[in-house]
Amino acid sequence: MFLRELGPTNGVLLGILGFVAAWAIMFTLISRAGGWALLAEQYRCQETFTGSTWSFQKAQMRWMVGYNNCLTVGADPRGLYLSILFPFRLGHPPLFIPWRDISYSKKKFLWTTYVELRLGREVPIPFRISYALAQKLKTAAAASWPVEVIA
Repeated sequence: MFLRELGPTNGVLLGILGFVAAWAIMFTLISRAGGWALLAEQYRCQETFTGSTWSFQKAQMRWMVGYNNCLTVGADPRGLYLSILFPFRLGHPPLFIPWRDISYSKKKFLWTTYVELRLGREVPIPFRISYALAQKLKTAAAASWPVEVIA
């Protein structure tokens, strides 16, 4: 009844607004659950990153929050850069985390080797990436790459 009173144009507008609101809420919740929002409080990137970057990467953060093929990951001797592609960026500002605030360990699950970076000092957020991507980051970080933590 309510939508009939609105008319077809207003009903479409209401649908679009509802979709945008749901999109915003969903990605804000994902940011909070995975730990991105917590990292952004301290490590929000304030300048243009000029180091090496790799687009369309994937990673997994805490509580199994996955970022599949929507990440841009970068590194230079100063630190790690993380950014999400445009339509998914809501609630995910670009991050730059100095290497001094990152630790890592190599892990194995079945036949796959991956690397878990621990981002941040006070509340380390897990950031699981492929071994191949970790090797690229290590090369870009050079001597600044953190020492492996053996668990």
